[in-house]
Amino acid sequence: MADKVEIRARLDFWKESLTALRKAYLALLDGEVKGYKLKDRELTMLDLPSLFKEIKEAEQRVDELESLLAGGARRKAVAVIPRDW
Repeated sequence: MADKVEIRARLDFWKESLTALRKAYLALLDGEVKGYKLKDRELTMLDLPSLFKEIKEAEQRVDELESLLAGGARRKAVAVIPRDW
């Protein structure tokens, strides 16, 4: 497991990424621009669903890292399979 300094660095990275993704999403959604350049990627209105998915993933990573910094454990995915016997 990474130490707090490394977790803080990762958290800062993902927060910056999340901010950039949100800015691109809103610019495309509002129709301010036809295309948006995000580092080396050129995004258009057709990229909104994939951009939304990236935003959700970045938000989850930020939440996990903030939980780790606060002393909590990582979230575990648990599935329940209902069975009709």
